[in-house]
Amino acid sequence: MEEYLAQTSIINFHHPAIQAKAADLRVADDNLKTAKNCFEFVRDAIKHSWDYRLNPVTCIASDVLAHGTGYCYAKSHLLVALLRANAIPAALCYQRLILDETQQPVTFCLHGLVAVWLDDYGWYRIDPRGNKSGVDAQFCPPVEQLAFPTIVGGEYDLPERHAEPLPQIVAVLTGYQTVEEVYHNLPDVE
Repeated sequence: MEEYLAQTSIINFHHPAIQAKAADLRVADDNLKTAKNCFEFVRDAIKHSWDYRLNPVTCIASDVLAHGTGYCYAKSHLLVALLRANAIPAALCYQRLILDETQQPVTFCLHGLVAVWLDDYGWYRIDPRGNKSGVDAQFCPPVEQLAFPTIVGGEYDLPERHAEPLPQIVAVLTGYQTVEEVYHNLPDVE
């Protein structure tokens, strides 16, 4: 479980701004409420880069907090950092989803989300991407209510929990300068 509590170069929860925000969201002796507060803060207060067409492209958790924007991956980095700052084990998870079903061949991309350890439920997945019309991610354990169900052929949940972001995620978020460039180069797995 230690790897899901560790700081990394991307999940930099020792940063003073992350520590301060984590403390603001903490509910003493109640990890469930603390986890919900962290989730709702990232889901609702941090804008999804593509939905709002907001630059800069962010990757490192403290940058996501500072700029108030991030793709699903970056928002997940911030959520994991806030949870770990509150001594709650958290991991990064991914789904493979259709990006554009009108394009031939159909294009897919990875979607980032988080698994949090809840003492009463075990690993529980949450999706901080941000709600909008047709997207309603919630924190309601033990029921998972993610932003996107995997219902179309070729879509699936990747079963692994990761202590650090996948290299291809970091490469895209650090290799492109604008949200448009990122959108046109979203990573995928086979």
